[in-house]
Amino acid sequence: MEITTYDIFRSLLNNLGIIVLIAFLLTKVRHFKSLVADNERIGLRGQLILIIIFGLFGILATYNGFPVKGAIANARVVGVVTGGIIGGPVVGLGAGLIAGIHRYAIDIGGFTAVACGIATIIEGYMGGYIGDYIKKRHKGKNIKPTTAFYIGVVAELTQMVMILLLAKPFHEALELVRMIAIPMTVLNSLGIAVFIMVIQNIYGEKEQIAAQQAQKALIIANKTLPYFRHGLDYESAQWAVKVIHQYNASDAVAITDTEKILGFVGLGEDHHKAGMEIKMFLTKQVIATGNYSIGHTKCEIGCNHESCKLSSAVMVPLKNKDTSIGSLVFFSKSPHGISSIDMELASGLAQLFSTQIELSNIEKQKSDLSKAELRALQAQINPHFLFNAINTIVSFIRTKPDSARELLLHLGDFFRKNLQRTTDLVSLNTEIEHVKSYLAIEKARFGEKLNVEFDIVEGESCFVPPLILQPLVENAIKHGLLPKKSGGNIKISAGKQGKDMLIAIVDNGVGIKYALDKGTKKGCGIGLSNVNERLKNLYGDKYAIDIKTEAGQGTTVLLRIPLAQGGLKNG
Repeated sequence: MEITTYDIFRSLLNNLGIIVLIAFLLTKVRHFKSLVADNERIGLRGQLILIIIFGLFGILATYNGFPVKGAIANARVVGVVTGGIIGGPVVGLGAGLIAGIHRYAIDIGGFTAVACGIATIIEGYMGGYIGDYIKKRHKGKNIKPTTAFYIGVVAELTQMVMILLLAKPFHEALELVRMIAIPMTVLNSLGIAVFIMVIQNIYGEKEQIAAQQAQKALIIANKTLPYFRHGLDYESAQWAVKVIHQYNASDAVAITDTEKILGFVGLGEDHHKAGMEIKMFLTKQVIATGNYSIGHTKCEIGCNHESCKLSSAVMVPLKNKDTSIGSLVFFSKSPHGISSIDMELASGLAQLFSTQIELSNIEKQKSDLSKAELRALQAQINPHFLFNAINTIVSFIRTKPDSARELLLHLGDFFRKNLQRTTDLVSLNTEIEHVKSYLAIEKARFGEKLNVEFDIVEGESCFVPPLILQPLVENAIKHGLLPKKSGGNIKISAGKQGKDMLIAIVDNGVGIKYALDKGTKKGCGIGLSNVNERLKNLYGDKYAIDIKTEAGQGTTVLLRIPLAQGGLKNG
């Protein structure tokens, strides 16, 4: 019976149908899906698995081939070229070697055995090389089915050329190519395109899962980040692992510091408890190196508990700047149960947590700095002020004993309030009383040369940083009024302006001759600059002191305090 082109088409269609069906079933296997979805990061082991799978596709296609004039019309190229497109040149070459050597070695090899064997190896590598080249040019985008079709055409034409070059006798090779070239080129190229279409479902699922994971990450971050604002501790860690376990399919979740478990929930809670020392070797290694790691088996994880059912894990370091301060761990009870999605979610959350922990440490440092600064301010009482105050009181003892007694009370009140302020904020009224104690002593020294007026709207108040007004009043007296022989006036006013309390200290002295950005002039004591930096650190740059000064006309110092203390930068 004479073989026709129709017979070859029908046989190849049956062959392709089987290949596509198996390919579809493979896309439902979790491990195969993860290998295809993460083909850039599967490693040597993953590449070997893909080489075997696509090499077997080639062998299956050879056995299902249709004998034609001592050769075999088959769909072997579909498996090896698709393997190359998906896994790259290494996978394509490996699959080609398996299928090509098999083609050469089988009993039905025929006079084209050598040519087809070599051609299969070249086709596999060609599929991988062209696929990689196209992906790089299109910045990692997946190969389209139409592009895969053209790669198949090039591969099949290569096989036809190899048959003509290597198969003998040449006239039989030419007759064979005449019969099989069109059906094999068209159908096998179509088969490669269909195979890629089936595989694209995996990429589509990956993108859909990635979107879902991104949504999960946002939900988890929204629920956990407020706890990490206070740093990495038992409370924040335990809350975080509960939320992550609720929204993620991991069998267990853990957060550690560098030495012990801070939070654990899920499978294995009986022997992985908060407060226990870290026993997993891989976790210690991740913290030590600062690089994430995946344990695919119980042995790789390194848990020494005999009944532990956790078989794989991804462990990601938590960092403060470049220093590891702990780890976030996702566990699975299945060997190789950690997918790329789990790894990306763990890495993303660890980065978010690390950023928040770092910010909390920065805020804590700012708070500590602010408290240290306040303690320094409390300790830096101007010795000249103390010396002058004592001299003034001494001079009053004989002539004005009642006034001397009152001044001693003011001085004691001034020092007591100066040294007892350990809170972050005090009421404006308390701060004004502190200023009045200071002014009572200064007014006793300068007498009629110093006039002070207060204009505080009754019933209006707010909370202010302690020791924020007295340095400004002192600055106005020392650098505004003292250089003026006739002395002068100081007016201290406060009233609401929008969402802020506007406080003004106005003097009619000689004016100041320096700017805040250049620091305070020597001899200014605490000065404007110090107060200005404290306000900016607490409330932001827009709450910097506003100074209006003119030589010989005086100075106005304006400061604004947010009425809602939630306006604090670190609040």
